Amino acid sequence: DAGSAKLLEHLGFEALATTSLGVANMHGQIGVSKAQVLENVSAIAAATSLPVNADLEDGFATAPGEAAAIIPAAFAAGAVGGSIEDSINLPANRPTDGSLPILDFGLAVERVQAAVEAARQLPIPFMVTARAEGMLHGQRDLGDIIRRLQAFEAAGADVLYAPGLRTIDQVRQVTAEISKPFNMVMGFADPSITLEQLAAAGVQRVSIGGGLSRIALNAMRTAAREMQAGSFTFLPDMIPVTDLHKAFR
Repeated sequence: DAGSAKLLEHLGFEALATTSLGVANMHGQIGVSKAQVLENVSAIAAATSLPVNADLEDGFATAPGEAAAIIPAAFAAGAVGGSIEDSINLPANRPTDGSLPILDFGLAVERVQAAVEAARQLPIPFMVTARAEGMLHGQRDLGDIIRRLQAFEAAGADVLYAPGLRTIDQVRQVTAEISKPFNMVMGFADPSITLEQLAAAGVQRVSIGGGLSRIALNAMRTAAREMQAGSFTFLPDMIPVTDLHKAFR
């Protein structure tokens, strides 16, 4: 949200990324709507001078042209980058035969190409991130993930992303087969992996998905349970109001 965006800028971060899971958590929902995502982008972009990359899920559509329409919409909301996934997020559009909610290879590539073409029509550079989501949905064929990333690269994507990788070895296998910058999300991997190790493995951008949102909610839940038990020892851990005022000026 705007407050966390300002706090992160105050801490010295050079760019921000939105998280659809964080937006869902903020609204107390399992999923999010296109309008909610764009509203969140607008609020964050208005609150900070930093460049904002938007989690645009699957574009909230299946057809390439319809999905790509999210790119100029995100730009109008204040983002200078955004991601398109090859998974199907809308429950009504997901397969009912038990197969993975992953779009066919050809369609997935067409969607990335359409998103890139939409981005190139904007008045300033807009960074398109293409995501291969198979690992998140139980797929273990890293070869297919790499094939998709290579095709997304050929389609013009600026950044490549395969959430669900868990080991440095997997990261190396992926980065060895692509030339565009690779984004590693540190929500599924061994948390002992360091930024230095990721860079050595070929990673050029790191994100944590909805990690900060979940950490904040977990801290709140822990404090709430302590209140229920009749004590308040968590209160000294509050961020000082003076620190908030410095960040929110």
